[in-house]
Amino acid sequence: MKLCFIGTGYVGLVSGACFADLGNDVVCVDKDLNKIENLKKGISPIYEPGLEELVKKNYRNGRLKFSTNLKDSVAISNIIFICVGTPTKKKSNATDLSQVYSVAKKIRSYITSKFKIIITKSTVPVTTGDEIEKILSKNKSKKLFSVVSNPEFLREGEAIRDFIYPDRIVIGTSDVKANKILKNLYSPLISKGAKYINTTRRASELIKYASNAFLATKITFINEIANLCEKTNINIEDISIGIGLDKRIGSRFLRPGPGYGGSCFPKDTKSIVKTADKFKINLSLVKSVIKSNQKRSLLLINKVNEIFRGKIKNKNICFLGVTFKANTDDMRESSSLVMIPSLVKKGAKINYYDPTGEKKNFKKIKNVTFSKDIKTALHKSDLVIIHTEWNDFKSINFKSLIKKKHFIIYDLRNIYSPLKMKKSKIKYFGIGR
Repeated sequence: MKLCFIGTGYVGLVSGACFADLGNDVVCVDKDLNKIENLKKGISPIYEPGLEELVKKNYRNGRLKFSTNLKDSVAISNIIFICVGTPTKKKSNATDLSQVYSVAKKIRSYITSKFKIIITKSTVPVTTGDEIEKILSKNKSKKLFSVVSNPEFLREGEAIRDFIYPDRIVIGTSDVKANKILKNLYSPLISKGAKYINTTRRASELIKYASNAFLATKITFINEIANLCEKTNINIEDISIGIGLDKRIGSRFLRPGPGYGGSCFPKDTKSIVKTADKFKINLSLVKSVIKSNQKRSLLLINKVNEIFRGKIKNKNICFLGVTFKANTDDMRESSSLVMIPSLVKKGAKINYYDPTGEKKNFKKIKNVTFSKDIKTALHKSDLVIIHTEWNDFKSINFKSLIKKKHFIIYDLRNIYSPLKMKKSKIKYFGIGR
């Protein structure tokens, strides 16, 4: 099939490259000329394991193309995926849909006599598809197009695997013709065991938000239980195993840490609350989840203050990893964005290392230095904060790399054994233990 992906961000580029790998003719469109030129050279704008190789392979064999020409790309395609950004509006929980609606208006002018399926792949609030349909219907026959919701469920760092082996494929449409075409498009994945679910368009839109809100709730729940464990001398890992083995609950997303971040959970929890408020429904549980997660970084900063007994000034603190999680370069809503500036204000000197390189977020902050390797980052540390669970950080010989007799490890991911740290005579703190 001939597919067009509008937007070469995380969703558009991963989905486009994967669909091309399944044998479809794909064109990825973006208004950013520099990004398009780099993609033609095989340079990905995002860090995602295996993505650059997939892009290069399918670009070379001609199945994957990149363009800034939206009109021609829409004209040659049967199915158009809208994959533009849907950030949270400033000083509001509402989703900014300006890019989605702008693209819809442009598509309308390019629809002629050939039937098109217009898919919202971007995460959008309930009734967005209705609004897109209204935009496209202006001076156009509804026989020329079908608006469908097809949310993505890709985890950053595992996106390619999640695309190839999805838990489910959700198609929101009441159009029999569109549903048949899309089931055929996804048939290679269905044959591998993926569940294909056809719902109404509004239900499909809400499924994505409800899923992320529930997962965010699990993360926040286990973090709050971890707080209790620290006060009662209980190991949170025992609790996670004990409740995770209950099949009604499951073990995934029951690992404590700095709190959820990234491109989905923060904005999607806010957006579902805003949608509920619009329909005069109080999602008090999700509101509590948002509030608890926002306070999480402050709790961790207070813990650092306790570790140093209030004497943070002039202490050398090393952050290992600053992205919101491992295997991604995504800094959105990362707890390091709150922790590092706050610790600097208290007088600390911060040195950080991240496998995905230096971050512009910290370049203008005084007393924050990026190191190009773990050894340099650790060298003079009084405190090492393991912020992200990269594999690079799971077997470090701290005593050989840190040139100080006394130093402390604060492991926000619980990747080290407290017992082994004790045997090595290293002062160690984890989360919930």
